[in-house]
Amino acid sequence: MAVGEDGHDESSGGDRPAVTVRELPGRSPVLGGTLVRLEPLSMGHVPELADAAEEGRASYGFTPVPSAAEMESYVAGKLGRSELMPFAQVRVVDGKVVGHTALLHPRPWPGRERLSAIEIGWTWLAASAQGTGINVEAKRLLFGYAFETLGVARVELKTDARNERSRRAIERLGVHFEGVLRSYSESWVPGEEGKLRDTAMFSVIADEWPSVKTTITDLLAEAVHP
Repeated sequence: MAVGEDGHDESSGGDRPAVTVRELPGRSPVLGGTLVRLEPLSMGHVPELADAAEEGRASYGFTPVPSAAEMESYVAGKLGRSELMPFAQVRVVDGKVVGHTALLHPRPWPGRERLSAIEIGWTWLAASAQGTGINVEAKRLLFGYAFETLGVARVELKTDARNERSRRAIERLGVHFEGVLRSYSESWVPGEEGKLRDTAMFSVIADEWPSVKTTITDLLAEAVHP
Protein backbone atom coordinates (compact mmCIF):
# COMPACT_ATOMS: atom_id res chain seq x y z
CA MET A 1 0.00 0.00 0.00
CA ALA A 2 1.27 3.46 -0.88
CA VAL A 3 0.76 5.88 1.98
CA GLY A 4 1.21 9.63 1.66
CA GLU A 5 2.70 11.97 4.24
CA ASP A 6 -0.76 12.59 5.65
CA GLY A 7 -1.28 8.88 6.27
CA HIS A 8 -3.84 8.33 3.51
CA ASP A 9 -3.71 5.41 1.10
CA GLU A 10 -2.59 6.74 -2.29
CA SER A 11 -2.79 3.46 -4.17
CA SER A 12 -5.57 2.22 -6.40
CA GLY A 13 -6.46 -0.50 -3.95
CA GLY A 14 -3.65 -2.82 -5.10
CA ASP A 15 0.10 -2.73 -4.66
CA ARG A 16 0.92 -0.23 -7.42
CA PRO A 17 1.05 3.42 -6.31
CA ALA A 18 -0.57 5.98 -8.57
CA VAL A 19 1.63 8.29 -10.61
CA THR A 20 1.32 12.02 -10.13
CA VAL A 21 -0.63 14.22 -12.50
CA ARG A 22 2.61 16.03 -13.36
CA GLU A 23 4.12 12.73 -14.53
CA LEU A 24 1.41 12.15 -17.16
CA PRO A 25 2.51 14.38 -20.09
CA GLY A 26 4.39 12.35 -22.63
CA ARG A 27 3.41 9.01 -21.06
CA SER A 28 1.14 7.86 -23.89
CA PRO A 29 2.36 4.34 -24.69
CA VAL A 30 1.68 1.96 -27.54
CA LEU A 31 -1.03 -0.43 -26.29
CA GLY A 32 -1.23 -3.54 -28.43
CA GLY A 33 -4.04 -6.05 -28.74
CA THR A 34 -5.25 -8.75 -31.10
CA LEU A 35 -7.66 -6.54 -33.04
CA VAL A 36 -6.43 -3.02 -32.38
CA ARG A 37 -3.23 -1.20 -31.55
CA LEU A 38 -3.46 2.14 -29.79
CA GLU A 39 -0.65 4.46 -30.87
CA PRO A 40 0.14 7.92 -29.48
CA LEU A 41 -1.66 10.32 -31.80
CA SER A 42 0.50 12.30 -34.24
CA MET A 43 0.03 14.58 -37.22
CA GLY A 44 1.15 11.65 -39.35
CA HIS A 45 -2.19 9.97 -38.63
CA VAL A 46 -4.18 12.79 -40.25
CA PRO A 47 -4.59 11.35 -43.80
CA GLU A 48 -5.87 7.96 -42.66
CA LEU A 49 -8.07 9.48 -39.94
CA ALA A 50 -9.59 11.72 -42.62
CA ASP A 51 -10.40 8.66 -44.73
CA ALA A 52 -11.79 6.81 -41.70
CA ALA A 53 -14.12 9.67 -40.77
CA GLU A 54 -15.66 9.75 -44.24
CA GLU A 55 -16.39 6.01 -44.62
CA GLY A 56 -19.89 6.61 -43.35
CA ARG A 57 -21.16 9.19 -40.91
CA ALA A 58 -24.62 7.88 -40.07
CA SER A 59 -23.64 6.81 -36.55
CA TYR A 60 -22.04 10.13 -35.57
CA GLY A 61 -25.18 12.04 -34.62
CA PHE A 62 -24.15 12.49 -30.98
CA THR A 63 -20.38 12.18 -31.46
CA PRO A 64 -17.95 14.98 -32.40
CA VAL A 65 -16.19 13.44 -35.41
CA PRO A 66 -14.45 15.92 -37.72
CA SER A 67 -14.84 15.87 -41.48
CA ALA A 68 -11.83 15.09 -43.65
CA ALA A 69 -11.28 18.81 -44.19
CA GLU A 70 -11.28 19.46 -40.43
CA MET A 71 -9.02 16.55 -39.45
CA GLU A 72 -5.70 18.41 -39.42
CA SER A 73 -6.95 21.06 -37.03
CA TYR A 74 -8.74 18.38 -34.95
CA VAL A 75 -5.53 16.40 -34.43
CA ALA A 76 -3.49 19.54 -33.77
CA GLY A 77 -6.02 20.58 -31.17
CA LYS A 78 -5.86 17.22 -29.39
CA LEU A 79 -2.05 17.31 -29.37
CA GLY A 80 -2.15 20.78 -27.86
CA ARG A 81 -4.14 19.77 -24.78
CA SER A 82 -1.92 18.97 -21.82
CA GLU A 83 -4.68 17.11 -19.96
CA LEU A 84 -5.26 14.72 -22.87
CA MET A 85 -3.51 11.45 -23.74
CA PRO A 86 -4.78 10.91 -27.32
CA PHE A 87 -4.44 7.69 -29.31
CA ALA A 88 -4.95 6.65 -32.91
CA GLN A 89 -6.80 3.34 -33.19
CA VAL A 90 -5.01 1.12 -35.70
CA ARG A 91 -6.72 -2.03 -37.01
CA VAL A 92 -4.23 -4.86 -36.63
CA VAL A 93 -5.38 -7.00 -39.55
CA ASP A 94 -4.55 -4.39 -42.20
CA GLY A 95 -2.63 -1.68 -40.31
CA LYS A 96 -5.19 1.00 -41.16
CA VAL A 97 -5.94 3.87 -38.81
CA VAL A 98 -9.65 3.52 -38.06
CA GLY A 99 -10.37 5.99 -35.27
CA HIS A 100 -9.41 7.97 -32.21
CA THR A 101 -9.73 7.63 -28.45
CA ALA A 102 -8.16 9.26 -25.41
CA LEU A 103 -7.51 9.28 -21.70
CA LEU A 104 -8.41 12.70 -20.32
CA HIS A 105 -9.26 14.83 -17.30
CA PRO A 106 -6.73 13.32 -14.88
CA ARG A 107 -7.76 14.16 -11.34
CA PRO A 108 -5.52 13.97 -8.26
CA TRP A 109 -6.45 12.94 -4.76
CA PRO A 110 -7.76 15.98 -2.86
CA GLY A 111 -4.86 18.01 -1.56
CA ARG A 112 -2.26 15.70 -3.08
CA GLU A 113 -0.48 15.13 -6.37
CA ARG A 114 -1.14 11.41 -6.78
CA LEU A 115 -3.50 10.50 -9.60
CA SER A 116 -6.92 9.39 -8.40
CA ALA A 117 -9.14 9.23 -11.50
CA ILE A 118 -9.10 9.54 -15.26
CA GLU A 119 -11.68 9.43 -18.04
CA ILE A 120 -11.91 7.49 -21.31
CA GLY A 121 -13.44 9.61 -24.04
CA TRP A 122 -13.29 11.32 -27.44
CA THR A 123 -13.82 7.86 -28.94
CA TRP A 124 -14.92 7.30 -32.52
CA LEU A 125 -14.42 4.59 -35.13
CA ALA A 126 -14.74 4.33 -38.88
CA ALA A 127 -17.93 2.65 -40.05
CA SER A 128 -16.00 -0.47 -41.12
CA ALA A 129 -14.51 -0.86 -37.63
CA GLN A 130 -17.76 -0.60 -35.70
CA GLY A 131 -19.18 -3.82 -34.29
CA THR A 132 -15.94 -5.73 -34.93
CA GLY A 133 -14.67 -5.97 -31.35
CA ILE A 134 -12.15 -3.16 -31.81
CA ASN A 135 -13.99 -0.85 -29.41
CA VAL A 136 -14.25 -3.60 -26.80
CA GLU A 137 -10.55 -4.40 -26.98
CA ALA A 138 -9.58 -0.72 -26.96
CA LYS A 139 -11.53 -0.30 -23.72
CA ARG A 140 -9.75 -3.29 -22.19
CA LEU A 141 -6.38 -1.79 -23.14
CA LEU A 142 -7.26 1.65 -21.74
CA PHE A 143 -8.80 0.33 -18.52
CA GLY A 144 -5.82 -1.95 -18.04
CA TYR A 145 -3.33 0.87 -18.54
CA ALA A 146 -5.25 3.17 -16.20
CA PHE A 147 -5.62 0.67 -13.36
CA GLU A 148 -2.53 -1.51 -13.75
CA THR A 149 0.08 1.04 -14.86
CA LEU A 150 -1.15 4.47 -13.80
CA GLY A 151 -2.62 3.05 -10.60
CA VAL A 152 -5.85 5.04 -10.58
CA ALA A 153 -8.72 4.40 -8.21
CA ARG A 154 -11.46 5.24 -10.73
CA VAL A 155 -12.04 5.41 -14.49
CA GLU A 156 -14.99 7.36 -15.88
CA LEU A 157 -16.93 7.25 -19.15
CA LYS A 158 -19.78 9.51 -20.22
CA THR A 159 -22.06 10.01 -23.19
CA ASP A 160 -25.06 12.03 -24.29
CA ALA A 161 -27.99 10.62 -22.32
CA ARG A 162 -29.98 10.33 -25.57
CA ASN A 163 -27.31 8.22 -27.25
CA GLU A 164 -28.85 4.80 -26.65
CA ARG A 165 -26.33 3.04 -28.90
CA SER A 166 -23.38 4.39 -26.94
CA ARG A 167 -25.03 3.67 -23.60
CA ARG A 168 -25.70 0.05 -24.57
CA ALA A 169 -22.10 -0.38 -25.72
CA ILE A 170 -20.79 0.99 -22.42
CA GLU A 171 -23.20 -1.01 -20.28
CA ARG A 172 -22.17 -4.26 -22.01
CA LEU A 173 -18.70 -3.81 -20.56
CA GLY A 174 -20.08 -4.39 -17.06
CA VAL A 175 -19.35 -0.87 -15.82
CA HIS A 176 -21.45 0.93 -13.22
CA PHE A 177 -24.14 3.38 -14.36
CA GLU A 178 -24.10 6.31 -11.96
CA GLY A 179 -27.03 8.28 -13.32
CA VAL A 180 -27.76 11.26 -15.56
CA LEU A 181 -26.42 14.74 -14.86
CA ARG A 182 -28.78 17.31 -16.32
CA SER A 183 -27.44 20.13 -18.52
CA TYR A 184 -23.96 18.91 -17.69
CA SER A 185 -21.83 19.26 -20.80
CA GLU A 186 -21.72 20.65 -24.31
CA SER A 187 -24.03 19.10 -26.90
CA TRP A 188 -22.41 17.88 -30.12
CA VAL A 189 -25.69 17.36 -31.95
CA PRO A 190 -25.93 19.44 -35.14
CA GLY A 191 -28.25 22.38 -34.57
CA GLU A 192 -27.62 22.39 -30.81
CA GLU A 193 -24.45 24.48 -30.90
CA GLY A 194 -23.99 26.42 -27.65
CA LYS A 195 -26.52 24.27 -25.79
CA LEU A 196 -26.00 21.86 -22.92
CA ARG A 197 -26.90 18.20 -22.93
CA ASP A 198 -27.90 15.73 -20.24
CA THR A 199 -24.98 13.34 -19.71
CA ALA A 200 -25.11 9.67 -18.72
CA MET A 201 -22.25 8.89 -16.33
CA PHE A 202 -20.50 5.53 -15.93
CA SER A 203 -17.50 4.39 -13.91
CA VAL A 204 -15.32 1.52 -12.80
CA ILE A 205 -13.38 1.59 -9.53
CA ALA A 206 -10.21 -0.36 -8.84
CA ASP A 207 -11.90 -3.10 -6.81
CA GLU A 208 -14.31 -3.72 -9.70
CA TRP A 209 -11.67 -3.92 -12.41
CA PRO A 210 -10.95 -7.68 -12.15
CA SER A 211 -14.64 -8.48 -12.67
CA VAL A 212 -15.04 -5.93 -15.47
CA LYS A 213 -11.87 -7.25 -17.10
CA THR A 214 -13.38 -10.75 -17.16
CA THR A 215 -16.58 -9.42 -18.73
CA ILE A 216 -14.66 -7.52 -21.40
CA THR A 217 -12.44 -10.53 -22.12
CA ASP A 218 -15.53 -12.70 -22.61
CA LEU A 219 -17.07 -10.11 -24.96
CA LEU A 220 -13.84 -9.95 -26.92
CA ALA A 221 -13.75 -13.74 -27.27
CA GLU A 222 -17.28 -13.63 -28.69
CA ALA A 223 -16.22 -10.97 -31.20
CA VAL A 224 -13.16 -12.90 -32.32
CA HIS A 225 -14.87 -16.31 -32.38
CA PRO A 226 -18.62 -15.65 -32.89
